[in-house]
Parts: sequence; structure tokens; C-alpha cells
Amino acid sequence: MGEFDLIARYFRRPVRHAALGIGDDCALLQPAADSQMAISSDMLVQGRHFFADTDPFKLGHKALAVNLSDLAACAAKPLAFTLALALPQADAAWLAPFSQGLLALADAHGCELIGGDTTQGPLNICITVFGEVPVVSGRSQALLRSGAQAGDHLYVSGTLGDARLALDALLGKVALPADVLEMARARLEMPTPRVALGLALRGVASAAIDISDGLLGDLGHVLECSGAGATVAADTATKLVAASAYGIRAGGQFGLKFSQQQWRALALAGGDDYELLFTAPPQQRAAVLAAAQSSQTPVTQIGQIDAEPGLRLLDGQGQPLPNSYAAFDHFA
Repeated sequence: MGEFDLIARYFRRPVRHAALGIGDDCALLQPAADSQMAISSDMLVQGRHFFADTDPFKLGHKALAVNLSDLAACAAKPLAFTLALALPQADAAWLAPFSQGLLALADAHGCELIGGDTTQGPLNICITVFGEVPVVSGRSQALLRSGAQAGDHLYVSGTLGDARLALDALLGKVALPADVLEMARARLEMPTPRVALGLALRGVASAAIDISDGLLGDLGHVLECSGAGATVAADTATKLVAASAYGIRAGGQFGLKFSQQQWRALALAGGDDYELLFTAPPQQRAAVLAAAQSSQTPVTQIGQIDAEPGLRLLDGQGQPLPNSYAAFDHFA
């Protein structure tokens, strides 16, 4: 199978929204009047971001999901994406499920594949995604990292830490019961991009970021860009580790000796959650809950934004905790 046969067989599709898609030197997008284009790129490298034996259907899903998560954090509606794919070989048994997982998620969000590149080499997947944000009365409706204000409530969507728990299990660092591993591995390999929530938070939230490198690390980016500090209820965040509901806390039915410190580390610095971390003024609380309900996405308040710089962690009794949690860094 040659390069162009590969593209035609697995990735070429008629365009629905783009002015011109795959088959020319450039794709053409026609954004609506009074709108801005939101653009983001992410790369997944075998051995760094995923295991060699990862199910290709799930890998196709995740490759696009992590990009859609960036659009969600910006409150951008997905439009289209490009795919740059390096393959050791043109293997139909791998390409068929990979493309199915990729395009199933794309179809679910109305985001069409409009171009890219293929080459031979170590497995490497790079996606650039394009989204659209309205401009109302000259003001962009995009959510940025720089909008948090002192007094804002700090929220997180969904659950935290389970993807990291799955990674630790797959690396042999912890042993998990089969049903717990299955649940946690689904969070690692098939994250849910919170696009509907991001769109519902337009005009409600003041700042947002998606959680890819760990809750506290990504919160640090918001605080730096906003020139603010924050207080986080660490044990409220820790309760969002879904695996804890399976009875595997210390003394649970499976007898795993997970300390409170270990649970906190999963929630606060786990990474690969692809949930939304966002801020909103207190008077917008009802609107936040309405956005959560309309998008069918649970949200939890885990703290607040402070005028005083720095990040403060509190335990369940409101006592200070040391912040020893480092965010993931490829080059650290």
C-alpha cells in the first residue's frame, strides 16, 4: 500500500464544513463573520505518550481528544483538523481501527479531517485542530488563562487522577483489581474532551485551562497569566479520584495500602485527566451549575482565587499542607 492509497483508503472523506479539504496543497476554511479561529497542536509519540501495544482504536480517539480538550478550554467550537502521521509500515490491521477511533470522535464533534502528511518512521501522531469562537460587540468570547480575578471560585470538571493510577499500574508500580484497572485505563486511553462544557461556559467563566500535566501544575499557568494566587481544598480534589469509590483506600476490601498522600498525589499532580479547570465569579455560581447540567458534565468547586500571589493547599480540616507536587515536564 502506497502513501496516497493509504490516505485515500483510511482518511479521505468529502468535506461538509470546509471550503476545500484533502487533495490540494492547502485546505481552505471559511470562518463565520465576527469570529476568531482557535488553533492548537499536540503530538503523541510511541514510548513517550502511549505504549506500543495500545489498542489503535483507542489511540485514534485519544489523539484527537487531547486536541479537542484544548478547544474546550478556550470555549471554541471544533471545525476541522489536520493529521501528520509517521508510521513504521503501512499496516492495514493497525490503520483500520486507528482511523475508525479517530473519525468516530471527529464525527461526534462535527470536526472534519481536512489534510496533513504521512511518512515512514517511528510511530508519531501530530494533530492540529481548528475551532471557532464568536466575537460579540468587538469582544472575543474565548476563555483564556489570564482572566482569573481575586474572589473567583475555582472549579474542576469530572474526575481526577485515574489516568495516572492506570499508568502506574501498567508500569508495575501498583497492583489493581481487574475492574479498577479497566475503569482507570479507560480514563488514560479514551479521555472525554469537555467541549460541551467549554461552550456552555462562554460568558460565565473568567479563565480556563485543560488538565494535561496535573491539576496544580496547570493551575500554576492560570495564576501566572492572571497575576493571582489561589487556595485549593486538596482533600476535596482528592475525593474526585474515581478509583477511590471502588473500595481501594487504605483498609478497603482489596487491602491496598494507599496512603492519603498517595491519593493526593494522584489528584493534584497525576496528569492526563483532560478535564477543565476554570474560574468564575461567585455571582456566576448558578450559571456554572446550569452549564454543568446542560453539558451533562459534573463540576466541583475546589478552591478560590486570591489576590495574594502563591498557591496554598488546605487539608480536610482547613489546615495548611506543604506543596511538594510537581507537574509533568518532558524535559525536567
